[in-house]
Amino acid sequence: MTTESIQYTEGDDHFEALVARPDGEGAAPAVLICHAWAGRGDFEDDKAKKLAELGYVGVSIDVYGIGKRGTDKESNGALMMPLLEDRALLRRRLGAAYQAVRTLDGVDPDRVGVMGYCFGGHCALEVARMGAKIRGAVSFHGLLRPGDGTDPITARLLVLTGAADPMVKPEAIGGFAQEMLAREADYEIHAYAGAMHAFTNPAANDPDFGTVYDADADARSWEAMKRFWGEVF
Repeated sequence: MTTESIQYTEGDDHFEALVARPDGEGAAPAVLICHAWAGRGDFEDDKAKKLAELGYVGVSIDVYGIGKRGTDKESNGALMMPLLEDRALLRRRLGAAYQAVRTLDGVDPDRVGVMGYCFGGHCALEVARMGAKIRGAVSFHGLLRPGDGTDPITARLLVLTGAADPMVKPEAIGGFAQEMLAREADYEIHAYAGAMHAFTNPAANDPDFGTVYDADADARSWEAMKRFWGEVF
């Protein structure tokens, strides 16, 4: 496996991503990793490397901008909320990352997927909603906010959520399922009993806020993701 940093732009904004490439020659499928609300960090970069170990080009992308990272709940929210409130801006930034990745050397542009964590899970689903030519999208404990369109979704979707996640209520899961049915999407939802928000992050330990690591849900969701990418690619 080899790694490198790449930069790309959207408008006047500059972004940096980590690219982890598997050993071997020839074009490989690529998976974009969308970050949680603090911004791109070691957690997402590590996922890119783990994907490279599986034979994919893993790319930890950025939607905040170079040097823009949160350090606590207040600063994280200040970075995330403007993008949640401005869907067009978020989609432009996601689209810029998608175009940068699919044109990389060693990437098969017809075999691209996207995944993400928390806020990044919402981002992964937005890439599918906006009609990008991706094979699939995976959301790990992602925010299941309503979409804004009715066009069919062609990418396969895998939603991995905590059944005890206070930020993703049962009605949000039901609303997402109804949207996917209306948009003729091929989707799966896995809800892990007892798991709260951020269940894949070993550093999550704030039950009052609703973020708690769950080793079992972490392992099971990763296995579900591996099976999913094996099928869609």
